[in-house]
Amino acid sequence: MTGSAGDEGEPSGASSVLLTGAVADALRVTDGRAGGVYLCSATPGLLRLAVLSGLPGPLFRPWWRMNVDRPFPVADVFRTGVPVVLANATEVMRRYAQFAAGLPFQFGSLYVPVVADGRSFGVLTVLLPAVGDAAEVLAERERLSVVAAALGVALLRLEAAGEAVTWDDEPLCVRPPTAGAAPGRVGRFSWDPATDAVTMDRQARALLGLPPGEPPATLDALARAVDPTDAHRLPGLLRRTAQGPPSPLPIQVRTTEGGLRLLELWQATGVGVAGPADASDALRPVAGVLLDPGQGALADGAADLLPEGVFCLDRLGLVVYANPRAGHLLGVARDRLVGRSLWEAVPWLTQPTCEEHLRGALLTPEPAHFHVRLPAADDPLAVPRPYEGDWLRVSLYPGADLVTCTAVPANRVPDDAAPEPAGPEPPLPDAAAATAPLYRPIVLAIALTEAVTARQVSAVVMKELLPAFGGRRLAIYLLQERHLYLAWESGFPEGFLAPFEGVGLDARLPGVETLTTGRPLFFDSMQQLAAAYPGIALDATEGARAFLPLIASGRPVGSCILGFDGRRGFTSEERTVLTALAGLIAHAMEKAQRYDTEAALARGLQQALLPRRLSQHPRVETAGRYLPGTEGMDVGGDWYDVVEAGDGLALVIGDVQGHGVQAAATMGQLRSAVRAFALGDRPPEEVMGGTNHLLIDLDPGQFASCCYVRLDPATGLARAARAGHLPPLLRHPDGRTEVVELPGGVVLGVDPRAHYPVTELRLEPGAILALYTDGLVERPGHDIDEGIMALRTVLAGAEGPVGRPLAEVADRLTATARQAADRPDDIALLLATRRADDGNLPGHG
Repeated sequence: MTGSAGDEGEPSGASSVLLTGAVADALRVTDGRAGGVYLCSATPGLLRLAVLSGLPGPLFRPWWRMNVDRPFPVADVFRTGVPVVLANATEVMRRYAQFAAGLPFQFGSLYVPVVADGRSFGVLTVLLPAVGDAAEVLAERERLSVVAAALGVALLRLEAAGEAVTWDDEPLCVRPPTAGAAPGRVGRFSWDPATDAVTMDRQARALLGLPPGEPPATLDALARAVDPTDAHRLPGLLRRTAQGPPSPLPIQVRTTEGGLRLLELWQATGVGVAGPADASDALRPVAGVLLDPGQGALADGAADLLPEGVFCLDRLGLVVYANPRAGHLLGVARDRLVGRSLWEAVPWLTQPTCEEHLRGALLTPEPAHFHVRLPAADDPLAVPRPYEGDWLRVSLYPGADLVTCTAVPANRVPDDAAPEPAGPEPPLPDAAAATAPLYRPIVLAIALTEAVTARQVSAVVMKELLPAFGGRRLAIYLLQERHLYLAWESGFPEGFLAPFEGVGLDARLPGVETLTTGRPLFFDSMQQLAAAYPGIALDATEGARAFLPLIASGRPVGSCILGFDGRRGFTSEERTVLTALAGLIAHAMEKAQRYDTEAALARGLQQALLPRRLSQHPRVETAGRYLPGTEGMDVGGDWYDVVEAGDGLALVIGDVQGHGVQAAATMGQLRSAVRAFALGDRPPEEVMGGTNHLLIDLDPGQFASCCYVRLDPATGLARAARAGHLPPLLRHPDGRTEVVELPGGVVLGVDPRAHYPVTELRLEPGAILALYTDGLVERPGHDIDEGIMALRTVLAGAEGPVGRPLAEVADRLTATARQAADRPDDIALLLATRRADDGNLPGHG
């Protein structure tokens, strides 16, 4: 969290303890393998991972940030406030394809909102072993919800105390509670700076080689229990931890007998803080654990004698054991392996293949096997070759607390393997994981299949591609009549790109030349860009740029510009991946341009076909509303109409299947047919039967639902027929509502022999008849009857035409749908009410 005890922008001690404690509680009550908590950041619409327990942070960097509108479970839970239970990989793939593409492993997960008093702070999540279905972990979900509720209340109190409860730092990566660690392997202690008292458990004393009955009573006594080379720095480490954030984890210390121990420190609760509670220099109590990574804790060093390399990682990626052969094969001295993270001790192992398998071993119980190539002989990190051949075969065997790894020489890679190039890669500006190029093409491809418009495609690129490579700026230009026009920009100074709008293909600019030549351009620095294009305007003095051609099936579509804040090199793998991704973007953009053209045509056709003015009658007031969907083609076949039918009125609503030009055109033909039948004052059953035959003749295979009501304004008698459409709602003058059950027949366009029975009902003065399409009451994952009941509730609360114009009632019934950003279907609504006298009525809406 931003705020207080540490340096500016660093998490405060109180909030860190609160969050790590909540995640520990979450793992305990659910028997989870790993867990974490996401909090709101200072950036609107962006969640950040605040605490990650049981998993190495660098391996999961792509999930540190989460936009709230992404199709991921964390984002869904934050937006809706509804918990999500994912029992297994099949369920993840069905509901969250992008998430499954990034973590294609067999595990389950739970997500619950962290809320209090109507305030949404974030999301608490745990990862579990996969189960058959969600019902098997409902009890765990409920217990997790209790922990999340307590965390929400605590965060609310922190906020009331003046602390900002947002998170803008890297996540705190902490070790989860051990699942049956061997006695004596882990010991705990604490230090109270107010009294200088040190408290240690029996295991901690044993790890330091101290007699059971003689614990060190003070900080100086504790320092004397470790090697003199570490004794001078131990008090300083504890005092710094008491003042602010924990020290980097873990800390290596040695006993007086030379045994290696790993020390982890953090601030304990705020109770007993020395000095005033609000003092900036207040020292908080410190808690810590000692871990023994030596071979004595692992089968008494029996693995030291094995011919293959054996090393063990804990759940944070720390090497806690390595036999001599492992150090020999990896080219790293054994004492430099143990106590370090794998990627720190063996940096050339940070290859996509290795990291992907390691993620799987940490998330699932299944062993993994892969080949990895050693660095080239001329590589600065090259290792001595103790065998012939360039490859190691690595196997990973997951356990509850450790992943046991074996390595043996391999002279060749099996034909079905796809090894990654070896050698270190330059870090990205934000230290983005080297895994990004491996899985991001899959995630981006899936996301692009869901993007329809050019803006949606651009938004996907910004959310999926840019963070994967550490980019900060994005511009996408599309080609129109041999000129490039800006379709999307993000991160550039305001107005900087304006001079480049509409540039022709003869301009000497990198964004133009990358398209005309079909060759991507990469510049490691702004100086390199300025040297290649003298006089070009620059938006920054430092940074790197990539210009990618957007070419689909040999046809130029536009160009894409990626901007990075600092100097950086582009590896051959990154150049290849970015070029391939540009092809995906180009195809998506080409599809989006075709969509935009068709959608504009469909919208124009639909607007032309919908009634501009409803037929009127002195004794009947009507109001209609149409809302286009915000997903897919944006236009569909929903329509409504009010037609003069003899001395009465015909109320019509319908829904043609599908979206786009075809649906809109079919809707127009059906509306014309119904109007023709209604103007002739044909009985409702004949209107429906004739329209049914017309649709079958026009377009076999196309179908539509429809509800037709012929109303006599003088008597209020209504005769209704229904073809597969939702039943109308009727609000009585006293506020009671009911669903008007019409027997009805099958949808139009299916059965030429279909019969449409007619039902009579009475519309009393002041009553409201509501006809609607399924877009108003249907929501994914919810029963449609729930939606109809919700609409009835809103209608029941609407006042009659004397107190409220019918147009306002229509707006009230569609208010929730108007505010929704993700309407999957279009919506049509038609209301009618009747008066007993001939008085003037309010204007028709």
